[in-house]
Amino acid sequence: MQETLLCLRIGHFLPYSMSDSNITYFTNPSTFILLGIPGLEAAHVWISIPFCAMYILVILGNFTILFTVKMELSLHEPMYYFLCMLAVTDLVISTSTLQKMLSIFWFNSREISFSACLIQMYFVHSFSAMESGILVAMAFDRYVAICHPLRHSTILKNSVVAKIGLAVMLQRGILTLPYPLLVRQWPYCRTNIIPNFYCGHMAVVKLACTDIRISSYYGLFNLFSEIGVDVDITVSYTLILRAIFRLHTKDARLKTFGTCISHLCAISALYIPVFFFSLTHRFGHNVPRNFLVVIVNVYLVVPPMLHPIIYGVRTKQIRDRLLQLFTHKET
Repeated sequence: MQETLLCLRIGHFLPYSMSDSNITYFTNPSTFILLGIPGLEAAHVWISIPFCAMYILVILGNFTILFTVKMELSLHEPMYYFLCMLAVTDLVISTSTLQKMLSIFWFNSREISFSACLIQMYFVHSFSAMESGILVAMAFDRYVAICHPLRHSTILKNSVVAKIGLAVMLQRGILTLPYPLLVRQWPYCRTNIIPNFYCGHMAVVKLACTDIRISSYYGLFNLFSEIGVDVDITVSYTLILRAIFRLHTKDARLKTFGTCISHLCAISALYIPVFFFSLTHRFGHNVPRNFLVVIVNVYLVVPPMLHPIIYGVRTKQIRDRLLQLFTHKET
């Protein structure tokens, strides 16, 4: 699990190897060249169709969640405030990567300026880390709701929810800031070709012609801080399950566990691609690089698409609000 997160979050999933014929020597690049999915250039247009459809679902689904929570007073609770934060992070992550990916697929627009590359790097890595932090906050909300139900409203007041959200944003935003700042300092004298569809941290750092151990070590430090956050989810659900199994009746246990289903599905949507990549990375020694790029696409696109669907299906208030909107339009 730790090795997998290292691959996905820091960018080690694509070890750089280009032939000498592709190497261009220069001091600092004004642009980078994103290859998209190497080896599948002829199929880029066809590959773009499902990803475009998923991006449309991401936009519609997450904006629907934001609108519904804003309009439905019964959803003005900590869990749904955190859900809105998750929707925002999903929108930023998918927009930061998919717009450029689709422009590569449709218009062969492979160039990205050095500054735009650094901005994309920062947004992808910082908001991916924020997503984990928000899932931890949602796990804490479920823990308080199940283990201390009478104190839930006093522990998780609106001001506390806002402070948690701000803390997650500032912590991950500040910890990710050295990524582009360090990358900007390195001299580049190799190639400006990135065999991917976005500017991952280590994918860019590996193009530098200097000692990059500072970037590598800081990436490892940031990784372990994220893993520590992810462990909090396991701790929260260990305590939740212990509280559930202490309930006297089976119906009470099922009803209580049912309040966690949506959140567990959201966690699964995020981490199942991670485990799948882990198995592929560990046992699929002959797996081609373009397949690994597709898996990374899935990791960045599928969770933002599934999160609003999961909560829309599992939350009665959201379903009812959407039905009201559609029936109102019909009348």
